[in-house]
Amino acid sequence: MADVKAAIERTGPSKRAEKALSAAFVRTVTAPGKYTDGHGLFLKVDTSGAKRWVQRIMIRGKRTEIGMGSASLVTLAEAREAALQNRKLARAGGDPLQSKRASEALLTFEEASRKVHKIHEPTWRNKKHAAQFISTLETYTFPRIGKLKVSEVTTADVLAVLQPIWLEKPETARRVRQRIGTVMKWAVANGWRQDNPADAIAQALPKQDKTQAHRKALPYDKVPEFLDALKASSAGDATKLALELVILTASRSGEVRLAEWSEFDLEQALWTRPAHRMKSKKEHRAPLSPRAVEVLLQARKLGSGEGLVFPGTKYGKPLSDMTLSKLTKALGYDVDVHGFRTSFKTWTQERTNTPRDVSEAALAHTVKDKAEAAYARSDFFEKRRSLMEKWEKFVLGSSAKVIALSV
Repeated sequence: MADVKAAIERTGPSKRAEKALSAAFVRTVTAPGKYTDGHGLFLKVDTSGAKRWVQRIMIRGKRTEIGMGSASLVTLAEAREAALQNRKLARAGGDPLQSKRASEALLTFEEASRKVHKIHEPTWRNKKHAAQFISTLETYTFPRIGKLKVSEVTTADVLAVLQPIWLEKPETARRVRQRIGTVMKWAVANGWRQDNPADAIAQALPKQDKTQAHRKALPYDKVPEFLDALKASSAGDATKLALELVILTASRSGEVRLAEWSEFDLEQALWTRPAHRMKSKKEHRAPLSPRAVEVLLQARKLGSGEGLVFPGTKYGKPLSDMTLSKLTKALGYDVDVHGFRTSFKTWTQERTNTPRDVSEAALAHTVKDKAEAAYARSDFFEKRRSLMEKWEKFVLGSSAKVIALSV
């Protein structure tokens, strides 16, 4: 009885301790816990939803756990075969863990990077961030150190990657350094390195200019002119409507490009943005001005009225941020799409009597001051509705000369 209890404790909340897993179960299970298969093999599901194979095995009289890889990369059949081979090797007096480390120590930096990317992919906020992690390494690191063994990459190698971009592209360089460091920490954790070469380079690089490069924004009094040019352009209707909605709602580009029809209640002129797509990780209710509702009604006529509001040219993919950026440049304006939020904020500061709390809520900004956040229980929805309607009138040109509007 004690042995059964111990087995249950080892496997966590699993109800399959005496039953082999199935491929369908591995694919669909989401509840955190350990799910036993056989030969000491079990599937571990983390609270983040990540799934990985682990084998508990006796190696030379000592109980040991061996990581078998992510379930998104290693199938049930492959995990079983590897577990069986480990068991045979251990029974013959060998050490499967040392054998695994010796084999994986031969990984190149590129191979290690792709493994790390796959391991962390389920935990990233969205697909864009996951793609950026590996694309940055592909662009800046693989050409120089991609073919080097991950165990052999030196501080000098990391410097060779970073020096050409450290001052030219400071923000990108910092991200490259951080991502190299992530790969190296993984290598250290797995016993393939003793150090992280990305940690030792601070004194070897010149001091970067910490001045933040602000997004290029259009002066708010030029926004009506921009909208006139936008409406008169020969660009695709979906692209024009998406960019107009960005301006009318003072939204982030991604919030509009990834918007789905299920988020909108056009009768109530309401847009409820889900938490997982918000920078603040909180659901955000956004009031829609009359013209914003018209824009969405026009967009609905262009598609099925289901799924993405602004689908891109590739099936199932959203309109790209680059598409919107190219359009602003094509219209003759050297500004960033994100900069229209700055235009809106400056307008609220200089042309209205809008309280800061209301304008910050309109921009879906998180209140950084803890004391202030404790008192900010309201989302100022009706005040924001009034503000967005006045912003609409301004950018459409009918209120461009009004001074000090009050909310």
